[in-house]
Amino acid sequence: MSSNNTISCILIDDEAIAREILESHLSKIKDITIVAQCKNALEAVNVLNNQTVDLLFLDINMPDMSGISLARSISKSTKVIFTTAYREYAVDGFDLQAVDYLLKPISLERLVKSIQKYRQENIGFAAESDSMKEYIVVRSDRKMVKIDFQDIVYVESYSDYIKIHLKEKTVVTRETISSIEDKLPKQQFIRIHRSFIVSITFIDSFTAEYVEIDTKSLPISRSYRSSFLSKME
Repeated sequence: MSSNNTISCILIDDEAIAREILESHLSKIKDITIVAQCKNALEAVNVLNNQTVDLLFLDINMPDMSGISLARSISKSTKVIFTTAYREYAVDGFDLQAVDYLLKPISLERLVKSIQKYRQENIGFAAESDSMKEYIVVRSDRKMVKIDFQDIVYVESYSDYIKIHLKEKTVVTRETISSIEDKLPKQQFIRIHRSFIVSITFIDSFTAEYVEIDTKSLPISRSYRSSFLSKME
């Protein structure tokens, strides 16, 4: 699954107009990225051999290799929404545990329902699993260190490594601050600067320019100011 709940997808259909309609509909739906448009299954195989994709919009009745054959050959982590003008293929589609089966012409309303179904079955589950975690594990001093979220006061970046400041100590690890940010629960932590992430729990006071945590005063950069203030207020 793509980061930040964005769905990466490929449109596979031998009819150009069908791809154009899907592209137009998908452009109206938030957090969808079309990584490729393919006019046959073999083109799609070449794309899938070079990158991971979340979802295929896959026509069934295509020359050389059918959508059903392609769906049988791909990784189970890549999900499929079948698109076709032929209702009789529906049973085959659901036998392959497709997310959905869309009959052409495909309406925006029906497509939105399919995307919602995909999110509920995949992204919703992943988000729930992440929210259940209460810690991260990082490599520090040649060992793996478990750090509870509740102990993190703030995170500080120093070019190619970061310092995770805890209530009782500081852990140094060679990770980027963005990679750590992705692992922290958004309801508890907030980015205030290119070099700082803070735990809302430990904020004593703040202005539009800085955050005070215990005896530390950490700067709020202009690019993060609006999101920080809206969350705090």
